[in-house]
Amino acid sequence: MKYPLIALAMTVAVATPALADPALANAKKCMGCHNVAVKVVGPSFKAVAAKYKADNATVDQLANKIRRGGSGVWGIAVMPANDHVNEAEARKLATWVLSLK
Repeated sequence: MKYPLIALAMTVAVATPALADPALANAKKCMGCHNVAVKVVGPSFKAVAAKYKADNATVDQLANKIRRGGSGVWGIAVMPANDHVNEAEARKLATWVLSLK
């Protein structure tokens, strides 16, 4: 009986962050300019995921862009810096976005 409980606990620990990321994106106001599937002001999260390879370097790159902002990759719209997003949150958001392929 102990092993199924351990397996369940591990599954919940791994799955819970993925479920929380849309809520984090909402809380950090990402959804004001982005949508999961449809371009709003900025590209959809699925378009971002399709453009980039999901590896550690890309997570770092996107997390940096989330925090510092950027321009020129998706047209003329400028993504502002998001000082209210800490590094761990930015990495969590970037990992979630890249998982949306």
